Amino acid sequence: MKKIIIASVLLLSVTFTYAQVNFGIKASYNSSLSMNNLSSVTSGSYNLNSVNSELSNGFQAGVFARFGFNKLYFQPEFLYNMGKKTDKISFQANSNSSVVTTFNKNVTVSTLDVPLLLGYKLLDLKVVNLRAFAGPKLRFNAGSSLDYSNLTTGGSVTQDQLEKDIKAAQLGLEAGVGVDVLMFTLDARLNLIKDMYQTKLNSTTIDNIRANTFVISLGWKLL
Repeated sequence: MKKIIIASVLLLSVTFTYAQVNFGIKASYNSSLSMNNLSSVTSGSYNLNSVNSELSNGFQAGVFARFGFNKLYFQPEFLYNMGKKTDKISFQANSNSSVVTTFNKNVTVSTLDVPLLLGYKLLDLKVVNLRAFAGPKLRFNAGSSLDYSNLTTGGSVTQDQLEKDIKAAQLGLEAGVGVDVLMFTLDARLNLIKDMYQTKLNSTTIDNIRANTFVISLGWKLL
């Protein structure tokens, strides 16, 4: 244990000695849209109502650090993610039955996101630089909730049979591009991560909340 602590201290010392270090705060807007209906998009039948029914919006806020080594940099972030979504779900409990069950799903998203990004400066000037980056992302549940209401059925399904499955943690990937102007940093990134929220009936998933998102973030380097 002592050797691990000593090695960690030495690694941090070397990092702070040879790296250009920045710390800052940031806020993000994220939006998810399922691509299951890609065929309807290309055929022209995918309209604004379809987009609104699948779109899920949320916000993030937190802090980041950037350790620069010439054009390479490492950027860990700690972001609190929040959002809400309410929509109506329709399904058939039995494929041989014509009975349709509907209910309202109410989701409150509350997670801690920890992206660990490795980036490269495509353009590196004193006032502005252009970057590309990618890396793993850890997501931890921080008090999210999943509730159902207004269950309507022919009697084959009760509300107690609907199972709530909220994962404690997930691992995903983030990639994107960014630009820095003076002390401000603007990123556009794609977040690929497994669904954390699912609704199940008899161990069969009948609905989920897609976690894949497009993220636009604005940061301010304090140091």
